[in-house]
Amino acid sequence: MSQAPADWLRPAWPAPPHVGALFTTRAGGVSQPPWGSLNLGDHVRDAPEHVQANRARLAAVLGARPVFLQQVHGTQVVELNADSADGTQADGAVTAEPGVACTMMVADCLPVLFAHPGARVVAAAHAGWRGLAAGVLERTLERFEALAQQQRAQAATKFEVSDTLAWLGPAIGPRQFEVGPEVREAFMHADAGAQACFLPQPGGKFLADLPALARRRLAAAGVTRVYGNDGSDAWCTVGDAARFHSHRRDQAHLGGAGRMAACIWLHD
Repeated sequence: MSQAPADWLRPAWPAPPHVGALFTTRAGGVSQPPWGSLNLGDHVRDAPEHVQANRARLAAVLGARPVFLQQVHGTQVVELNADSADGTQADGAVTAEPGVACTMMVADCLPVLFAHPGARVVAAAHAGWRGLAAGVLERTLERFEALAQQQRAQAATKFEVSDTLAWLGPAIGPRQFEVGPEVREAFMHADAGAQACFLPQPGGKFLADLPALARRRLAAAGVTRVYGNDGSDAWCTVGDAARFHSHRRDQAHLGGAGRMAACIWLHD
C-alpha cells in the first residue's frame, strides 16, 4: 500500500478496524488544469492516461480495487464483488467482500458511507439532490441491511439498524447551493419538515442544506449515528478551490471540473 496524501480525508467515526474509508481531494495526481491534479472522472474530458494513472494511485493507497460506477443521479444499488466491472450504472454500492472498494465520484454532490460495528458489510451512496429526493439513501440502506442480516442470521445474532454508522463527505454547502422551488417541493412532498433546510432568496430561489436533508432522510430510516459533514464552510466543495473539485464553481468559467472519490472497503 502507498501512503495517502496528507490532504485526503479519513473519516473520524467509530467504524470497526476491518473497515477502511477515505475521501480524496485534488492532491496527489497527474492531471493538468482545470482538472489538476487528482481527477478520477473519465467523463470530464481529462486525458485518459492521466485518469488511469490517478485511479492506479488511488488503488495503491487503498490496498483494494475501487469499482467506478456510471452514476446517473438515480437510486439503483449494486452489490460488488471481485468480478465487478467498472461502468455499471448505479448510484449506490454494497459489498461484503474484502479488497473491493465501494467508490462514489463527486464534485459537489454528497457522498455517504455506511458501516456497522457488528457486520462485515460496507456501502456507499452518491446523493445529489435528485437521488436524495428519490430515495438513494433508503435504497442503499435496504441493500446494506439485507446483506448484513444474512451474515447475522448465519451467526445466529441480531442485527440492529440503529447501530448503523453513516459518514457524510464534502459537498456543496448551504451558503452556495441555490436551487429553484421545484427542488424544495421534491423534498417536502415526502417530508413537510424539510422546509427547514431551505432558506428563501430573492427571485423565488432557495439556499438548500444538502447535508441537513440527508440527515433527515437517514434519521427517518433509523440511522442517527451520523458523522462528518455538518454543513459548515470547511466541508463546502465550492468554497475551497485549492482542495476540492466543484462542478458548480468550475464548469462555467474553466470549462471542466474534476471528480473526487469517497471510498469504503473491508480489510482481509
